[in-house]
Amino acid sequence: MALRVNDLRVHYRTLKGEVKALDGVTFEVGDGEILGLAGESGCGKTTLGKSLIRMDGRMRHAGGTAELDGAELPIGDDRAMDRFRFREVSIIPQYAMSAMNPTRKIGRMVDELLRARGAEPDGAELRRRLDLVELPHTVLERYPIELSGGMKQRMVMVISTLLDPSLLIADEITSALDVSTQKAVARTLTEFRERGFVRSMVFITHDISLTYQIADTIMVMYAGKLAEKAPADTIVTRPRHPYTRLLISSLPEVGVRYSDRRLSGIPGSPPALLDPPAGCRFRDRCPLAFDRCAEEPPAVEVAPGHHVSCWRS
Repeated sequence: MALRVNDLRVHYRTLKGEVKALDGVTFEVGDGEILGLAGESGCGKTTLGKSLIRMDGRMRHAGGTAELDGAELPIGDDRAMDRFRFREVSIIPQYAMSAMNPTRKIGRMVDELLRARGAEPDGAELRRRLDLVELPHTVLERYPIELSGGMKQRMVMVISTLLDPSLLIADEITSALDVSTQKAVARTLTEFRERGFVRSMVFITHDISLTYQIADTIMVMYAGKLAEKAPADTIVTRPRHPYTRLLISSLPEVGVRYSDRRLSGIPGSPPALLDPPAGCRFRDRCPLAFDRCAEEPPAVEVAPGHHVSCWRS
């Protein structure tokens, strides 16, 4: 098992108190597996991804552990995590420009990054990976501002995987791209895995239809907790959690006339995580809620590899 996360709790410090963005999340990612992490905005998926590489100073590790390839990641210690970044665990951030120095030409920036990690730059390998993502070698002589959005994203994908990390976190990397570029980026991620540039991957997105195309397993989160985790095909065709069912049913289907059947969203809003309610956090929006939902449901394995946190499952 490449990644094991056990009872992970991560809070954000605010003037009003601590926001419990992750509140006891447990899951695993296998060797060679792509895990799609999905859910509404604010569900904790980006916080989960960032916490595994420790990229946000406002975050506080409130409990739980994360192990990568049998070694515990010191996610509560920013300095200690530094030796794991880019070599063992790497991230492609949502906004490509945030990962690039606008005052450096890209080639120089890559060279400085590798040397800072104690690695010797390999020009031939860098050019080979540029070919793989269909970027001309001349991008190395350009500044980031001279590249289009799609080109910047592909360049960051190359930079983030140059040291062949065991785990790659892709955080909403397609949200600002057009549909055709989204598909190209998704295909490239799977090819990176097939070529051994990364071993396992966490693909974070709010778009289940996109993650279904590349993920082996999908984990749905709600209000800082795991709602459901199962093989991708199971999540899309046979979801068990009421939230997952509503999330899937709110997606448009090809060939359906919506003049005859209107799309329906999920009524209500997620709870505030500054002071989250007791019990199941989805119960105020859930059409199947009953008295026992006042107690927090455990994540139960209802079938091999299929975990659901719901009393009705």
